Amino acid sequence: MSDSRKTDSIPPANLTRREFMGKTAGAAAAAAAGFVIVPRRVLGGPGYQAPSDTLNIGCIGVWGKGASDIVSCSSENIVGLCDVDDAMMERFLKWDEPTPEQKANFAKAARFRDFREMLDKVKDIDAVTVSTPDHTHAVAALTAMKMGKHAFVQKPLTHTIKEARLLAQEAKARNLVTQMGNQGHAKEGARLICEWIWDGAIGAVREVHVWTNRPIWPQGIEAPTEIPSVPPNLDWNLWLGPAPWRPYHPAFYTFVWRGWWDFGTGALGDMGAHLIDQPFWALKLGAPKSVQASGTPFTKDAYPLAEVVTYEFPERGKMPPVRLTWYDGGLTPPRPAALADGLMMGDDGGGCLFVGDKGMLICSTYGESPRLLPDRLMKDYKRPDKTIPRSPGIHEEWIAAIKAGKKSTTDFSYAAPLTEMMLLGNIALRFKDEKVVLAWDSENMRFPNVPAADPFVHKGYRSGWSL
Repeated sequence: MSDSRKTDSIPPANLTRREFMGKTAGAAAAAAAGFVIVPRRVLGGPGYQAPSDTLNIGCIGVWGKGASDIVSCSSENIVGLCDVDDAMMERFLKWDEPTPEQKANFAKAARFRDFREMLDKVKDIDAVTVSTPDHTHAVAALTAMKMGKHAFVQKPLTHTIKEARLLAQEAKARNLVTQMGNQGHAKEGARLICEWIWDGAIGAVREVHVWTNRPIWPQGIEAPTEIPSVPPNLDWNLWLGPAPWRPYHPAFYTFVWRGWWDFGTGALGDMGAHLIDQPFWALKLGAPKSVQASGTPFTKDAYPLAEVVTYEFPERGKMPPVRLTWYDGGLTPPRPAALADGLMMGDDGGGCLFVGDKGMLICSTYGESPRLLPDRLMKDYKRPDKTIPRSPGIHEEWIAAIKAGKKSTTDFSYAAPLTEMMLLGNIALRFKDEKVVLAWDSENMRFPNVPAADPFVHKGYRSGWSL
């Protein structure tokens, strides 16, 4: 998108609405300050947002994270709502948390079950939110992106490594503004961690431990064999999307889908985007050179109840090699002796511990409450200047970036490698009994020492579905 200084509010006849919005994008700083194309004093007083500066957003998935994603984007026109479950749509529209103005915004949106129909029929969509189960992220997002629409996709970005690559490539090729929904990335703690690490607060970091309280849904189980009736409000075929066909069962549906190989990405995929994000950003990790996993038994359908995944990363510029270890299912690293008695290690959701040559840094879920260890280091540390721009919020940042024609901080060029790293752990899980270290050739997306792992880089799609 180009940077235009024009203040005309009516697009030339030979420009589409999307082209006009691109040409009237403005600078990033102006967008962050709430800049509008026509002065507010002329068009309606404080808080007025000119129509030419308002995005049309289509929302795929409307309950759970979908609901909060839609509300967080309600400063714009919500022109399309899509969900495979009519009950979820009704629940969202009757939800009492949105303001009357937000409810009016949602009520005028066209409603669909199939995102492909929404994208085909609602011609003026500028951007989409994708808040579906993991297995349909890529097909929904890439379909919209190929139509030139900006995309906000919930974490983890995709279900497979190849899908993540394709989304990042499409965003770059079409110059689209993208964002993954790992909201901790927009918080103050995430930025402080980077600034402190880059300032050398704990010296060179060679070891990181990350843990979570997940899973909080069933895992390590066999798939049910009963075949209950599909609820009349649910289009089960559309919910399955590209996944292999199987009969409906409530054990697969709503929040519990996260524990099944075909639909979710387990505890690592669910919370890695929030917890691993901090070391991934601060330590500029990129692709690991190897990954190994151990854990409790898994089944052909479900992830294990608990796991430990170890990643080895090479040197990155002046940063030394680093080992990152992930724990879930109630497993945690040893409590550091430098953490004072009475202080919790992380929080109820998990945490992250950086081990440096000069000390440690510990934080809670989403990078919150960072502190240096031991306490004397925290007390004596002179904090550096804040060098990373602060974010108004993960959704607000994405919207402002679209209008300014700029990148957001967790766009797909960042989110795809982070997602790949997490998904490598899930592939390593499948080979845990062999106790093998999987070498990873990132450039060619292959495991040179374990070719049997290569097919898990992507998956087959059910007939009628493709990228």
